[in-house]
Amino acid sequence: MYFFNWRCFPISNKELQINEAIRDAQLRVIDSDGSQLGIMSSKEAQNIANDKNLDLVKISPNAQPPVCKIMDYGKYRFELAKKDKESRKNQKVITIKEVRMSLSIDTHDLETKAGNCNKFLKAGNKVKVSIRFKGRELAHTELGLPLLDKFLALVEENGTVEKKPKMEGRNMSMYLAPKLQ
Repeated sequence: MYFFNWRCFPISNKELQINEAIRDAQLRVIDSDGSQLGIMSSKEAQNIANDKNLDLVKISPNAQPPVCKIMDYGKYRFELAKKDKESRKNQKVITIKEVRMSLSIDTHDLETKAGNCNKFLKAGNKVKVSIRFKGRELAHTELGLPLLDKFLALVEENGTVEKKPKMEGRNMSMYLAPKLQ
């Protein structure tokens, strides 16, 4: 039969040691209000934490002697999760959109693709502009640079070059980032 003490059950994957999991002989103990209680055995510290109906948490295991704090561990984990959630809420996710062209693209098609690229840049996304070379076009990859320059002229009010045009296999690509307003 498998039996475990609920207070020793690991709550997090960061594995702060709490209560009976702390097996060091001597500990530097900090009270729940932040005052130092001094250096004592783990059994004494555990008894003090139990009297206050709180947990003994090892916060600095590498110190000599290890530092433990008496606190409500469930509340501490809740506060950490709350801070983490708040920081994720303030993040802005930037996706990379792609605009593909061929070497033999017509002017109206180029303007349409530039219009789409402008929409992406106004929305705050990065854009990868690529030209796919097929067959004999691979012998004339130098013709891709003027086409990308022409495309850049159409979108330069909304974007700037983040990564200059570069040949990668059969594709020549450059990356555009939105201009900061």
